[in-house]
Amino acid sequence: MKATEVPAIAGAFLFEPTPHTDPRGFFSRTFDADVLRSVGLDPNAFVQDSVSRSARGVLRGLHLRSGAGEAKLVRCSYGRIFDVVVDLRPDSPTYRAHASFELSDRTQVTLYVPAGCAHGFQALTEPADVSYRIDRPHDPAEDVTIAHDDPELAIPWPLPATSMSPRDREAPGLAVALKQMGR
Repeated sequence: MKATEVPAIAGAFLFEPTPHTDPRGFFSRTFDADVLRSVGLDPNAFVQDSVSRSARGVLRGLHLRSGAGEAKLVRCSYGRIFDVVVDLRPDSPTYRAHASFELSDRTQVTLYVPAGCAHGFQALTEPADVSYRIDRPHDPAEDVTIAHDDPELAIPWPLPATSMSPRDREAPGLAVALKQMGR
């Protein structure tokens, strides 16, 4: 497994596995504590695993947690997604920058999203399963959502959004969300 720093988002990493393929399919390591340690991440910090399944065109996000934030490892375990990270850490050299990636079951690449960054994705296939490994138990009182189509961010979502949660659909723009968080 190889770790690659994401230049557009300080502290973000892509973890690229080495799948072993044969006529049966493939086997791939998707988590390696030693590789995380090699880039300064504590593998024991992750306390919760979750999975979501989305139909093609579903857009989830942009989500983050207030307070201490939440770091996460994100991987598309089935299908393909357009994944986005927005750096909302005021002291970061990449503050307000965003980066996008295509994550897929073919590569099994895992994205590390640092605490204080917003995250969202759009399903490009029918369906797309996304696995998350999170470093804090979820507390709904800390949930923050930012409009996916905020003009200040100008994220180039690849498909029209076919479905969104009411929370995502009614999310405030970046400036309002940052003000609500005291930033």
